[in-house]
Amino acid sequence: MTTSATTPFTDDEIESARKLFEGPWDFVWASTHIDDLPPMVGQEIAFAGRSNVGKSSLINAVTRRNALARTSHTPGRTQQLNFFRQVGADERLTIVDMPGYGYAAVGRAKVAAWTNLIHNYLRGRPNLMRVYLLIDARHGLKDVDNAVLETLDKAAMSYQVVLTKGDALKKSDQQFMLEATYDEIKRRPAAFPEVLLTSSETGLGIPELRAAVGRVLAERS
Repeated sequence: MTTSATTPFTDDEIESARKLFEGPWDFVWASTHIDDLPPMVGQEIAFAGRSNVGKSSLINAVTRRNALARTSHTPGRTQQLNFFRQVGADERLTIVDMPGYGYAAVGRAKVAAWTNLIHNYLRGRPNLMRVYLLIDARHGLKDVDNAVLETLDKAAMSYQVVLTKGDALKKSDQQFMLEATYDEIKRRPAAFPEVLLTSSETGLGIPELRAAVGRVLAERS
């Protein structure tokens, strides 16, 4: 489910994207420092979002792997950049799971280290083609999210907002949240002019999210 200023996805794009994510995805690397990033292979996309936004669950839903990205009931657990790829298969695309942000119980020193890692990664990874910023559909954009949007805008890093946990909203509220979020980001210089609504529980919007990735990958290839 989307609201946007872009061309809707065709059946061919949906099917091609399904095949793109069909292979055997595996964990390939973890980085806690910018000097420890893996060699660049193909193109990368990164998933970012507040702690407990459902980032790991969404990655698992997109790749059809129940435990590819580790989910946790403890916010702030992901403290590194985790890289996933179809090793030995289609290596055109790597998924990067970025550390969750906005969890108050994490110490300032750790927050500073995470922030530095994320900023350096965004500035220094030439094959990073897009960041997917996940926002809880029940709450919408918060101040901490807007701070990340500012960082992405300043870095001129293309990003797309993806609403998670869309199944928790009524149909009428889903459309309202899509439109409200789009209105908030449409004038931002690095924001892609399309907002996606997803649910890792029901599969809502997962084919469209795959197709969005497939479209930008086709443009970069």
